[in-house]
This record gives sequence, structure tokens and C-alpha cells, in this order.
Amino acid sequence: MVHNRRGFLQVYTGNGKGKTTASLGLSMRALGHGHKVIMLQFMKGSYYGELTTAQKYLPGLSIEQYGLETFVDEESPSPKDVELARQGIARAREVLTECSYDMVILDEINVALYYNLVNLEQVMELTSLRPPHVELVFTGRNAHEKVIEAADLVTEITLVKHPFYQGVEAREGIEY
Repeated sequence: MVHNRRGFLQVYTGNGKGKTTASLGLSMRALGHGHKVIMLQFMKGSYYGELTTAQKYLPGLSIEQYGLETFVDEESPSPKDVELARQGIARAREVLTECSYDMVILDEINVALYYNLVNLEQVMELTSLRPPHVELVFTGRNAHEKVIEAADLVTEITLVKHPFYQGVEAREGIEY
């Protein structure tokens, strides 16, 4: 573990594609310098290519999922969706308290908050639990204004054009 630097809270938000991808890029850079990285994926419970990559080739990167294989109903999330998101919050709290990782990525935490699977107090508590050397990364569209205020770095990824709007479905190895 590397403790000779100051960590920040980074937020990747916006309607464009690439928020999770950006955080995975950060993890690759951190791993290259010997850092330990964990990604907790909220609202994701199905196969994504990064799971196999981490398991087979990147022993310093742990990825855990806290979601179902189905999409969350924004208007009426299932009790199981809420329970899994709360488990993800509890795990994030544990990871930040144990201080065993140099980078903690909470993938889609912004959307979990926006969908009311977790509440603002829980999310803001995580920012206060961050040890000084840990890089904490939040991804997902619709970042809450309080999260943006608390962040040291915020990147908004803007959608300009996407093949989805021409009828192209999600592609293996590109979107998942």
C-alpha cells in the first residue's frame, strides 16, 4: 500500500458513455504503481467484461457487485434492489474503515442515490470516512449537488452521439 500521497474524491457523472470506463482507466494507472484497488458496483449484478479481466489478469483489482441482473425500476425499486444497495454501502463503509485499499471506486453510486436505493447521509458519510491517502471515486449520472460540492474533481461526460439511437443494441466488449 502506498501512503505517501493525498487522496481525493473524484466524481464522473453526466449522460455520456464512459463513466465506469474512466474509473477503470484510473484503476489501471493505480495498479501500475502498485496500488490496491476495489470497485463496488451498485445496481449491477450481471456479467461485465471487467469482472473476468480483474479475476484473470489483475490480482490488485477486486470487483464486487451489489445489484440484480435486471434494470432497477426508477419509479418503484424492488426491496431486493434496496437491500443490495444497502449491502454495498455497508461494504464501502467497511472497506474505507479497514483502510486496506488505495483506491475505492463506487460505480453507479450516483444513480443508486438518485433512485433512492441509498440516501444522501449514507453517501456523504462515506466521503468523511475516506482515509487521507485513499482516492475515492464515484460514478454514475445525476450526481447529487452535495456530492459535487464535496468532490475535489468532477468530470461531466456529455452525450453528443450514440449508436443506441440508431437502433444498435449494447455490444459485448464495448458497453458491457
